[in-house]
Amino acid sequence: MAHRTPLTNHHADGTLCPADHKHTSSGKPLHTDCPGRAYTRTVCSCDWKKEESGKGYVNECRKRHLASHAQGQNAPSAV
Repeated sequence: MAHRTPLTNHHADGTLCPADHKHTSSGKPLHTDCPGRAYTRTVCSCDWKKEESGKGYVNECRKRHLASHAQGQNAPSAV
């Protein structure tokens, strides 16, 4: 089974930040109606989760997690 771990961006109030809302690397909005990215979340189809303010960090954790599936290891627990 192929595991999936999509990244989603969220505003500070917990609402989903649409994909067409672009941000600077620090999360400041480039879209006039966006309050900014407060955090990024990824949830794997195996129920592993990661949520942090740094999008790059979440993406790196996501890649390591997917690699653990590819190597046939047990999925690491959420940190």
